[in-house]
Amino acid sequence: MTEKFQVQFLEEAAEFLDSLEEKARDKVIYNIQKARLSNDKELFKKLKNEIWEFRTLFNRTHYRLFAFWDKTGQTETVIISTHGLIKKTDKTPSGELEKAERIRKLYFERKKL
Repeated sequence: MTEKFQVQFLEEAAEFLDSLEEKARDKVIYNIQKARLSNDKELFKKLKNEIWEFRTLFNRTHYRLFAFWDKTGQTETVIISTHGLIKKTDKTPSGELEKAERIRKLYFERKKL
């Protein structure tokens, strides 16, 4: 099976993953790898506008990594993961969506330089 996209983790996303206990982190990374091979909305879902999330349920805990697409490269599509959180309710906090959008805008502004 071929991968549909590459994934890059910005600093805050990498720090979030590093903060998780090993088994939870392994499950999140496994699900991200799985999402790269399939179109599974349980693993990778569009939230709003240009913001998506990698979704993992492990030990009754919901892990989310926010992300956006960067299709500006010549050869491959890249997903940029901005940051993560552990969800406590069904609703995604609007502040987290806004944060992901701010990071996305900053990313593309810096990329143009």
